[in-house]
Amino acid sequence: MSVDNWKEFLSQTDGRLAEMRPGIQGVMKGFGEVAKNAIAPGALDSKTKELIALAIGIAARCDGCLGYHAKAAIKYGATREEVMEAIGVAIYMGGGPSVMYGAEALSAYDTFKDEK
Repeated sequence: MSVDNWKEFLSQTDGRLAEMRPGIQGVMKGFGEVAKNAIAPGALDSKTKELIALAIGIAARCDGCLGYHAKAAIKYGATREEVMEAIGVAIYMGGGPSVMYGAEALSAYDTFKDEK
């Protein structure tokens, strides 16, 4: 899928998640805790972890992952150059389909970077 408007896409996705959350509260609470703890700084800082998550989102071809992790990478100070290198690693690991999703990830990054 190609996302034309990342802000609108994430807003729609937020709405869909909000609709789903009450039906599986325990699962979503647990997932939130996993996410919080996975991104918390440790041996790797949060920015590096978000770049890893972005690269995995590219290789896994997850549109929502691209938007949320591009936005979070910006929050933690990721530069366009760092995002480009993460895209390069995703392409190495995911081949041709990751080239296409890498371009989408860069689009998401550029969209949210312009918000700052």
